[in-house]
Amino acid sequence: MEFNFSVPQQIEVGRGAIAKLPEIAKKLGGEHGLVISGPHLNKMGMVAEVQKYLTEAGIASDVFCDVEANPSVTTVQKATEKFTDCQADFIVAFGGGSPMDVAKAVAVVAKYGGDITEYEGAHKVPGKVIPMITIPTTAGTGSEVTAFSVITDHSRDYKLTVFSYEILPEYAILDADFIMTAPASVAAACGIDAFIHAEEAYISTAASPFSDAMAEKAMELIGGNIRRFVANRRDVEAAEAMMAGSLFAGIAFSFARLGNVHAMSHPVSAYFDVPHGVANAVLLPVIAEYNALADHGRYRKIYNDISPIPAYEDEFEPYMLVEAIKDLNADIGIPANLTEAIKQADKTGTITEEAILEKIEPMAVDAMKSGNIMVNPRSSRQEDIEKLYKKALG
Repeated sequence: MEFNFSVPQQIEVGRGAIAKLPEIAKKLGGEHGLVISGPHLNKMGMVAEVQKYLTEAGIASDVFCDVEANPSVTTVQKATEKFTDCQADFIVAFGGGSPMDVAKAVAVVAKYGGDITEYEGAHKVPGKVIPMITIPTTAGTGSEVTAFSVITDHSRDYKLTVFSYEILPEYAILDADFIMTAPASVAAACGIDAFIHAEEAYISTAASPFSDAMAEKAMELIGGNIRRFVANRRDVEAAEAMMAGSLFAGIAFSFARLGNVHAMSHPVSAYFDVPHGVANAVLLPVIAEYNALADHGRYRKIYNDISPIPAYEDEFEPYMLVEAIKDLNADIGIPANLTEAIKQADKTGTITEEAILEKIEPMAVDAMKSGNIMVNPRSSRQEDIEKLYKKALG
């Protein structure tokens, strides 16, 4: 058995932990920060709250709050221009996975120049990047502790991934107060995304005892609390469990990678703008059924973490997990299938079922480019991925 790991970040966890932001910024030697966030958090006054902590400590700051869901190459370019123009020397990523993805991309491009597309793939970042502090406002992506930045290239209808341990944020602040204002739909999509990070890492062929430990605790925390958290985001115990679970899941998949769910969900978001967590959730039961053939005893652990009724070894069948996932999705308001998810995301109301079917093949081509396919427990060819997409359509 051979494996290795390193968790080089400083992570502050706890309600009120945001008060440590100035101290952390000073440790980085920061004098002028750029807060990267989204328009909703800005309108709520939460970005201004973050700035206030910096201002009161004598640290200047500017903001870039135009980060959209599934952020684009263009957004990275604009945010990098803002960073350069205001002469910032560190970045605060405040929000869900999208602001963190943009922050990581800006940290690369602002330091080394060029376009983020030039860093697509693994280990193409030449060295240390602009210092970053991440403050998640959702319990979902785990992006605060991952070495990935996922950016949409609309010129290709493709979600590119930058993978490098150089883009790991140096500090993360996990303050549960920030996730307790999320709408139920956001809590559900982000929460199931975090669970899938842990689940895919747990069954990955690249899993190790270290990633297993992180994944197992993540599934326990998220599986036992996601229904409570979606039902009541002011449930402090559930909120803190979801935030810690998301953190552990992020660490798990940083070392074990993911699988077919994430490989297939990225094209869905790129082509149809379906929220990442929703795309993952509707694909999960289909992929779980596909992967059941390769299960070697791990499905029962996953099942017991999400099912209200535990199953003992002598009574468990892998396909029970598929039904448990469907039940969980229904309980937290996830669309029943991929067609429904795409229709919900269609702001124009013009996407037909024929148009969806036309994208199956190009989506499968894109999915096969993902390194996650290689560590999925059951091997997959393009024709398998196409069949899985069609089955997920319902």
